Amino acid sequence: MFVFAAMLLLGILLGFVGAGGAGVMITMLSVGFDIPMQVALGTSLAAMAFTSLSGSVSHFREGNVNRRLGLLLGAFGAAGAFCGAHISSGLASATLKPLTGVVLMFSAFLIYLRVFHPANPLFSFRFTSTRGVKFWLLTGMVGVFNGLVSGACGVGATPFIQMTLLIIFNVPLYQTVGTTMLVILPIAAFGSLGFLAAGHLDLVLFLQVLVGQVIGAYVGAKFTRMAPQLLLKSCMVALPGLGGLILLLAR
Repeated sequence: MFVFAAMLLLGILLGFVGAGGAGVMITMLSVGFDIPMQVALGTSLAAMAFTSLSGSVSHFREGNVNRRLGLLLGAFGAAGAFCGAHISSGLASATLKPLTGVVLMFSAFLIYLRVFHPANPLFSFRFTSTRGVKFWLLTGMVGVFNGLVSGACGVGATPFIQMTLLIIFNVPLYQTVGTTMLVILPIAAFGSLGFLAAGHLDLVLFLQVLVGQVIGAYVGAKFTRMAPQLLLKSCMVALPGLGGLILLLAR
């Protein structure tokens, strides 16, 4: 019941921000509930697939989703995630925990720069075309990269996906939130299949996490458009940053 209650509250927060939340979920399971790191990775990605489905439906109804871009990035990301999961399965737990923490901290820093310092030269690049060879190549490269990060580190790569949508494709903030969940869906599904094949999936824990997250994410998505932009931006930065810091400090 403690796991379920924690996942319910976390799901509401993640649905509100538009995050699949595997990084934060892994931190809570491995540090808060002492779940082995490999099991936490596989269980989190599997639950996140269903959480993202629930959140995507809600965001779609609210008009927060760029369907074409989200489906393309998700399809390329799924291939990368399946390969990344096999890489992660071969790493020791002592390596995975700080690696995941570093990825989360770095992604939080990039999101911080983008949402609070948009004039930074790093973000001067814009690609607004939705057709042609360049669009397909760019979509394929960033999609596979996001998938590899997700599978290898056991996270949903939410900040990287949000950064991709905000910086490269110039998607509005509210659409970024909803489209991110759509991208995460196939990434999490194929990444979890990779962990399942390696035996890193606890079905009982998965069900506890799943029920809490699905309910919470659906409810949380209802409040995205109601929130002040400052609050939304702050949460986008704080969630991966806090999760990464805890993983780095945990023994």
